[in-house]
Amino acid sequence: MTTARDDGRERGALLAWYRAQKRDLPWRRDRDPYRIWISEVMLQQTTVAAVIPYYLRFLARFPALGDLAAAPLEDVLAHWAGLGYYSRARNLHASAQALVRRPDGFPRTYQELIEMPGFGPYTARAVASLAFGQPVGVLDGNVIRTLTRRYGLALEWWRPAERTRLQDLADRLAAPPALDGDDAYDWNQGMMELGATVCTPTRPACLLCPWSAGCVARTEGRIGELPLKRARRSREIWAWHPTVHERGGRVAIVPNDYAPFLKGHWIWPGRVERLEAAPKSFDYRATVTHRDVFVALDPKPVDADSLGPEAKWISRQDLSKWVPASLALKAIEAADRRAGKTNEV
Repeated sequence: MTTARDDGRERGALLAWYRAQKRDLPWRRDRDPYRIWISEVMLQQTTVAAVIPYYLRFLARFPALGDLAAAPLEDVLAHWAGLGYYSRARNLHASAQALVRRPDGFPRTYQELIEMPGFGPYTARAVASLAFGQPVGVLDGNVIRTLTRRYGLALEWWRPAERTRLQDLADRLAAPPALDGDDAYDWNQGMMELGATVCTPTRPACLLCPWSAGCVARTEGRIGELPLKRARRSREIWAWHPTVHERGGRVAIVPNDYAPFLKGHWIWPGRVERLEAAPKSFDYRATVTHRDVFVALDPKPVDADSLGPEAKWISRQDLSKWVPASLALKAIEAADRRAGKTNEV
């Protein structure tokens, strides 16, 4: 580990690099906590290039916290459609409704934010530091990669105890004895920027890195080894047998309480089964995280009258607002093909 003097030199080098090289991204143009929060949630498990158009459209429709809180959930889902991981949109909506009820406005510290629904450790630290300047470190994939390489840390970062070690290091670096203006903001943005543009997963641009001279992984030839790679989850094979019920131009959807994928979504009624091998006959195939899902419309569907009170009957035109996942939408296309229809959702 380095000394406080070493940390200070490297801190200065990173801040100077970031201020000279930072990309002009729409969420970096102000310190509005609402806009920073939206961007950080969107950027989880998604690339910057993919997020920008969604971010701009989302804020055009929901420009302030109150607009998001007051909007119908289906409207929020419709403006999220295409980003994936739709539970993020549901959590945003629920969190906005909780935040807007606070008499003292948006929480300003990590300690307050982590108590709010929908705020995990990363998001709470990001908003606290980027919007309000609290000197706490963020720990996303870019920062994990940068820190483990710089300090030569062969940590199993996905395990809570090892992740806590990294978080403690990130917090220490973000909170030196003396702050320089907007250092908490620039520091965390700089750490994320360095990992995203220089200390990349493959072919890092070490000659452009402000930390190159002190990087343990570079000195020891271990860049390709760090960070440690988490073992891949074994793939699962599932058969999904959905049913498309239609009455007068409306189709039935139900809350997903039966399938291990698309949790928290409205989906078609149906059934699933775990398989040992891929089936020979199916309507279409999809991949959902570590699961291969083979979809075949149910040849013996349940009666529509037995769906229960939780089922919703919605128009085809509104289907994408409720069932934004392409895995589910393709089922109605398969049903139309079987019925000889040519119209599309």
